[in-house]
Amino acid sequence: MFRFAHLTDPHVGPLPRPALKHLLGKRITGYVNWRRGRRDAHDMDLLASLVSDLREQAPDHIICTGDVCNLGLASEWPSSRIFLDGLGTPETVTFVPGNHDAYVYGSLEGLMAALDPYAVGDEPGLTRFPFVRRRGPVAFVGLSSAIPTAPFVASGKLGRTQVKHAEALLQALAPEPLLRVVLIHHPPHVGGAPAGRNLVDAERFEAMIGRVGADLVIHGHNHTGSLAMLVGPDDRPVPVVGAPSASARGGTLTHRAGYHLFRVHDEDEGRFRISAELRGLGPDGAFGSQGPVDISGKAPGRRLSARARA
Repeated sequence: MFRFAHLTDPHVGPLPRPALKHLLGKRITGYVNWRRGRRDAHDMDLLASLVSDLREQAPDHIICTGDVCNLGLASEWPSSRIFLDGLGTPETVTFVPGNHDAYVYGSLEGLMAALDPYAVGDEPGLTRFPFVRRRGPVAFVGLSSAIPTAPFVASGKLGRTQVKHAEALLQALAPEPLLRVVLIHHPPHVGGAPAGRNLVDAERFEAMIGRVGADLVIHGHNHTGSLAMLVGPDDRPVPVVGAPSASARGGTLTHRAGYHLFRVHDEDEGRFRISAELRGLGPDGAFGSQGPVDISGKAPGRRLSARARA
């Protein structure tokens, strides 16, 4: 059995004290928000406990779908690298960025230079995203929805070129005896987040999945556990699973610090099935299993219309 874990939005801290010259434009509003509450919403002791629980599960691979940074400061890049190094080697850990990693122009490029080994495919490509990493019976397809935005905006975008390349990759992978798992930060379905926080070209992503399909899509951004069901070719359900923030304090079960542990079951030669479990902070303050997540397609979820797939 192959197992992989998905964590997201750790917002690694503490935030280094920025120089005044770095608090221009969007960063000044972000810094004020961090001082007023965000720094208390993300607990590094909880994050350490989550990572400890994750290590005990010893998954074969670990996915982090972004927001290792808070304000996209250059001083945050080393701590982001230390965090990923603490999860495992670049061979066993895969990263795609989030909106806080691309907080202002230049932030994303600096971070990706620091995290390069964790966000490259098995084969050299003309562009960084999308990329493909084959691990066991799974092909992980990494996308980037991270773009710099105006103050008080946290939306993302894939762009026509990236979606086109992702479609070609997913199509090429379809005949292979493996599962195709798409990695992205923003919820990639229409209605997945409110305007100003959404993936602005979610409809384009949905239409692409409707044409070529995937076996699973995992994302972060909303800081809550979630499930949606898109529809692929031949009306096959494609589960879209969002994980809570890996460092979030309190709140309801789906808002507390947690991660998903996925198990790939070998049903038959060349045929596989994925099951999912939420692990994280329970009501008693201890980390552990919080129960299964039904990604079979029988659970309720938003379904992509046939018109959108055309």
